[in-house]
Amino acid sequence: MRCSYFAALLGATMFFASPVVAQPTAKTYHFASLTGGSPFLTDNSNISMLLPALAEHGYRLGENLKYTPYGAEMEFERLPQMARDIAMNKIDAVVAFGYPSASAMKGTDVPTVVAFGAGDPVATGLVASLARPGGNITGISDNAVMLSAKRLDLLKRAVPHIRNIAVLWNKKDLAMTLRYRASAEAAKDLGIIVQPLGVGEPDDFADAFTAMDFQPPDGILMVSDALTVLNRKRVYDYANAHRLPAIYESDPFVKDGGLMSYGADRKESLERTASLIDRILKGGKPADLPFEEPARYLFVINLKSAKAIGLEIPAQVVALADEVIE
Repeated sequence: MRCSYFAALLGATMFFASPVVAQPTAKTYHFASLTGGSPFLTDNSNISMLLPALAEHGYRLGENLKYTPYGAEMEFERLPQMARDIAMNKIDAVVAFGYPSASAMKGTDVPTVVAFGAGDPVATGLVASLARPGGNITGISDNAVMLSAKRLDLLKRAVPHIRNIAVLWNKKDLAMTLRYRASAEAAKDLGIIVQPLGVGEPDDFADAFTAMDFQPPDGILMVSDALTVLNRKRVYDYANAHRLPAIYESDPFVKDGGLMSYGADRKESLERTASLIDRILKGGKPADLPFEEPARYLFVINLKSAKAIGLEIPAQVVALADEVIE
């Protein structure tokens, strides 16, 4: 009876005391994305893959997560001011797409995660080292030397007679210029001559196409950044009209009509980006969070595009593909 009495008394005390116990308030975290092109809205493929990855870590848009997209609309000189605006808005973390965006965020003290497209962060001076970035930036790196060699090797396997390749890249983007140089070095080992076609403005593509008319290449390698992405259909159209095989750096180009691509699995890279954001929101400092390299790479072929230019890709090359679009 005595035990029952004290149990009942304790239960009553807990019942009446519980309403006055302070309940923790869930914090709403604010993250942003920055790109040199158009702002990445929630229906953008990169953001639509990033948000579910963040949700896996407990951050859900509209609940405890706010998202603001920033984009320079190809006016790259606006990026520094956007970076300052981001810093003034007290945003908790930024996802930077491309080297110009990451470079603009450097030194703002805003924790920044490079998703992809920024090239070698050490070579461009974004960070001190991959293991210890030392500043406000960390993220996903890329192995330009390995990737360039692999892309050219796959293109030559698909089209064995290739001897000359035109390389299109944004010459105003330091990271993409370094990637072009890595491609040119890799080409030497494969006995391929590179035709360098650097572009800096949309109008420059017409000059690049004229150069290819004058000195026809056997194929095209397009280095991806905001400028080349924006003008990708012009490259597709030129390649198709001149029956030129072309290789791109990621699968969206192939799904959009390009011939083939080899590059990091974007979904996996964005999942790792989400993991880095989670660690930052939990108190981690980008200076101490090592840059990571993608763990998975995808080779994708569009056989419909191959047929359109009269190209029959060898069966053994098709067998290597992670995805074949028919």
